[in-house]
Amino acid sequence: MTADFWSPVRLSVQIAGISGILVFIIGIMLARITAKKRFRGRVILETVFLLPLVLPPSVVGFLLIVFFGKNGTLGQVIEKVFSQPIMFTWWAAVIASTVVAFPLMYQSAKTGFEGIDEEIENAARVDGAGEWKLFWYVSLPLAGKSILTGAILSSARALGEFGATLMFAGNIPGQTQTIPTAIYIAMDSGNMTLAWLWVGVIIAISFIMLFIVTYIK
Repeated sequence: MTADFWSPVRLSVQIAGISGILVFIIGIMLARITAKKRFRGRVILETVFLLPLVLPPSVVGFLLIVFFGKNGTLGQVIEKVFSQPIMFTWWAAVIASTVVAFPLMYQSAKTGFEGIDEEIENAARVDGAGEWKLFWYVSLPLAGKSILTGAILSSARALGEFGATLMFAGNIPGQTQTIPTAIYIAMDSGNMTLAWLWVGVIIAISFIMLFIVTYIK
């Protein structure tokens, strides 16, 4: 197999890895807040967090273009800071994957934090643990399985992201072409052998990730 074949595979794994790290950090932070605090507008905020799970990928891609495109406020700020637009770049693919994968990480982490017995956390507080130590040494380990499940599932979702990535990052070989977009182009050009090879790779990677999730439950 040539370097051209492995380029989308390598790029997909890299994008899923970076997205997974971002989603892991942001998801845990927000899940911890919403799981343990009650505040006005919480339900609305949670609904917004979960929206990418049900919105069509084309809608997610459209919104990313609106916010991060040349006419968007964030897009203009990024272009001023980095002297280039973010659309049709590697980082655009990372952002698209992060947005669509976030709900899986958030929901899993929130379920894990909500499942912790409050008496255990209160006992730790009585023993003198501050909120930071409580989070690191009590809450995080107790919610560990749910968090690990969310991390794997969200990374798998990022690996398979197609619609929003195609709209926002494009399909530039060697730069933004991931396995899903490569499969689409191969099928469109009638190269079914190449398409099947990429399909086999992504099925194998996804199977391994889902097997780990099933095994740790």
